[in-house]
Amino acid sequence: MPIDLRLDPHELSILNDLYEFTVAAAFFERGMNGAASFEVMVRRFPPSRGYMIAAGLERVLEILEDFHFDAAATDHLESLHLFKPEFLHHLSQLRFTGSVRALADGSIFFPGEPVMEVRGPLIEAQILEPLILNQLGFASLTATKAARCFSVASGRRLMEFGLRRGQGADATLIAARSSYLAVFSGTSNLLAGKRYGMPVFGTMSHSFIMAYESERQAFEDFARMFPKLNTMLVDTYDTAQGVRNVAELAQRLAREDIKIQAVRLDSGDLYQLSRQSRAILDQHGLTDVAIFATGNLDEYRIADLIRAGAPIDAFGVGTALTVSDDAPSADYTYKLADYLGRPRLKTSAGKTTVPGRKQVFRGIDAGGHFSQDLVGLMDETPSSVAREFKPAVSKITPMLQPVFANGQRAIVPATLDESRDHFMTEFALLGAKQRSLTNPAVYPVRLTAALNAMTISARLRAEQLQD
Repeated sequence: MPIDLRLDPHELSILNDLYEFTVAAAFFERGMNGAASFEVMVRRFPPSRGYMIAAGLERVLEILEDFHFDAAATDHLESLHLFKPEFLHHLSQLRFTGSVRALADGSIFFPGEPVMEVRGPLIEAQILEPLILNQLGFASLTATKAARCFSVASGRRLMEFGLRRGQGADATLIAARSSYLAVFSGTSNLLAGKRYGMPVFGTMSHSFIMAYESERQAFEDFARMFPKLNTMLVDTYDTAQGVRNVAELAQRLAREDIKIQAVRLDSGDLYQLSRQSRAILDQHGLTDVAIFATGNLDEYRIADLIRAGAPIDAFGVGTALTVSDDAPSADYTYKLADYLGRPRLKTSAGKTTVPGRKQVFRGIDAGGHFSQDLVGLMDETPSSVAREFKPAVSKITPMLQPVFANGQRAIVPATLDESRDHFMTEFALLGAKQRSLTNPAVYPVRLTAALNAMTISARLRAEQLQD
């Protein structure tokens, strides 16, 4: 029997919720399998988020390319004694034949804006709901957390160190990838480095120091064994003395052309210890030895340390990022927007949806920054909505782009480096008020007049559906 950690790609079709299949079976029985459009959006942002970063698109497209039900999957569904043979045969032949429009990975988006539209035969599009939400939701949360760290780091290097406390093996891969997308320098996760071509970083463990009878000897042995990867962990015992031991070693090894790269602070008052460490290193002429800080860091602590003037050159961010600890979930939804050419909406209290196939139009002001967004109908254009931007904007960009058509990719897959570049371009245009870590300004997002009119009309029709 395979170990439970393994996820066979052939199992993805039943990494799913049971109700998706009961609903799909009912659709099949009634012959309801016409063209349907589902849209993904975040209804409300988690606390303190003025923006979010789109991520996870490439994983979704990989799933769609190979989505199928093998014999083991249909046999399992049959064992539940819920589904007719005809429906199971339909599933055995099913492939995703539809289309997808989406925001590119690395794009910035705001509440109420579609980030993806999945269009295809109703049964195909319905069954995909859990997988798509699963992949987009967590990737976006961790990319956003990483972006918040990047926004306050003032150019200092950031590394993702969260493998050991991540919520499962796959989640740590997603978090590592998302952090690199949001301009972290790399990760400690070797598999993420291999899979995504990311730089990997590591230092040493406290156990390495503790296993020696002498801290000095531990430092020297490590530096000689890894002359190009020798960040020294100095807080196993007294931190200041640990830094002095490193400084003395660095002066001796310099005569052999072995350079100590950095010291790592992992506990205690990082502000005071970084100042003390910098003073010791500088007194020994080691101004080029960097200070690397880790230990329960997040965007708030990084901001506080930089604001206070802590002489820290790089930060390792672990648990807080990898589990997105202050915002572990977002109100992602996957809702039917159009079926058989007719707009569809939900009117339940607090969960109302906007009907119809849509486009997001982003307005850029004269200064080159995000100004406001309009959510309009799919067939509207930048020129047709231009007059609805108030104040007027200098440029209007349609955000949802075709990425999948007729069951196949419509574009060349974006590399992680390309998504990273896209994020940096987008982030440079985001206003400071939306970047704020606390009480960020609400970015203006409105519906176009045409979409408003459609919504009113669809609401009136919806009232008749319960008669």
